Amino acid sequence: MRQRPLPESTPARKTFARALRASITEAESRLWYFLRDRRFKGAKFRRQVPVGPYVVDFLCVAASLVVEADGGQHSERMARDEERTKYLEGNGYRVVRFWNNDVMGNIEGVMEVIGRELDMRTLTPGPSPKGEGSRGKGKAGEGMR
Repeated sequence: MRQRPLPESTPARKTFARALRASITEAESRLWYFLRDRRFKGAKFRRQVPVGPYVVDFLCVAASLVVEADGGQHSERMARDEERTKYLEGNGYRVVRFWNNDVMGNIEGVMEVIGRELDMRTLTPGPSPKGEGSRGKGKAGEGMR
């Protein structure tokens, strides 16, 4: 997985993120249980991370994956969430959102979606088949039949 620098944030945004970490919702707590300590597919997630002018719920920097757990207040702020998503995607992040009731009632389905996103974002090529790489035995071009 690749590492990428986070867009700059302000000291005020960092303080706000710390406050959010101290007041976690029930859905965020449930999701964090599965994402923390590299428990899920060995991916390192961080919680309540400032990314530019925003604070995201969960971030896997290496996979450039943002996971958001949205409560009822987000149904009233959809335009703001769309703007936020455009900013994050414009900076190379993939954003997946789940309603809190999905996190609480269908955590298996939520984790399946997150797992698929991680798999798509972290694919690495395997070794070349024997005889087809640049270090293969024989003359150049052999093994490419």
